[in-house]
Amino acid sequence: MTIPFLDLKSINLQDKATFHDALERVLESGWLIMGREMAVFEAAFANYCGSTYALGVGNGLEALHLVLRAWGIGPGDEVIVPANTYIATWLAVTYAGATPVPVEPVDRTFNIDPALIEAAITPRTKAIVAVHLYGQPADMDTIGDIARRHGIKILEDAAQAQGARWRGRRTGALGDAAGFSFYPGKNLGALGDAGAITTDDAELAQSLDMLRNYGSRHKYENEVLGFNSRLDELQAAFLSAKLPRLDADNDRRTAIAARYCESLADIEDLTLPYVAIGAEPAWHLFVIRSARRGTLQQFLKKRDIGTLIHYPIPPHLQKAYSYLGYKLGDFPISEAMHAEVLSLPIGPTMTDSDVDLVIDAIRAFHRPIS
Repeated sequence: MTIPFLDLKSINLQDKATFHDALERVLESGWLIMGREMAVFEAAFANYCGSTYALGVGNGLEALHLVLRAWGIGPGDEVIVPANTYIATWLAVTYAGATPVPVEPVDRTFNIDPALIEAAITPRTKAIVAVHLYGQPADMDTIGDIARRHGIKILEDAAQAQGARWRGRRTGALGDAAGFSFYPGKNLGALGDAGAITTDDAELAQSLDMLRNYGSRHKYENEVLGFNSRLDELQAAFLSAKLPRLDADNDRRTAIAARYCESLADIEDLTLPYVAIGAEPAWHLFVIRSARRGTLQQFLKKRDIGTLIHYPIPPHLQKAYSYLGYKLGDFPISEAMHAEVLSLPIGPTMTDSDVDLVIDAIRAFHRPIS
């Protein structure tokens, strides 16, 4: 029996009938860009997150980039980012013309370490990007205190954390603004690229509304130098169809994570995810750490169990960022994580039998040879 890392086919077939209705609705409307479907989804998603505004954009990277642009962040400015994250977080800063300043993560949670942030703040620091990596919220209370004390903005990178909560509040309503990705593999995934920005700031929302649409509020009137980053009607309609299922899907992910944690807790050379006090993860990924990652991954592959590595190379060691001058050893906590992490299957359509097979395989790998 094959257990894929993520079975998008089974996930999306749950909403097959609703998707057909959505397609029919869009076709009948004759309107494909920035119409009623986008407005309906934006209102629903803002309500879901507990934010005042939501703005649909082309993808998660552009969501982050446009917020930084709207804040006027650019050349000469610095933005604090996690050293341990997907490169898109750094790229958003670079696209704005600013410099990413990496900070090491907390070893147990994988998220940026608030205790190290203040040492990285300089007079040029304009924002902190708090990534809720793998679906676990960052420590937004401490990060918020630091940002307010220094008068800098907080941008949530919630690309992997749709529906996660920090002390009872959902991601997307924990900073000054948040960027979401609806890439197909996300907990709330479109059937193509898509993203959104949430905020309570009316002025920021107005600026973003222009920036995503060529810098225009009225057709052929361009007030600022803008971009083309718009959530199309069809993806908005598909997302509206899937949003009501998100909490149930996240609950299933949580149940699978609990099974993994309970059944693998006694394996000494395996490090399981740690959930911080106050955090309710969305469990986009279930990431373990193993010094024998390569052999474990191959063992699972031979048993037809799919895994992935999120991520094999940290941003500061990517060729794209070689111009910043970082080298191996500059961020040892992140580097150790990237050398050991392995993501197990945790899709919401996995059956209990699927989960048992994964658990049994991992236990078999670690079973002493008699």
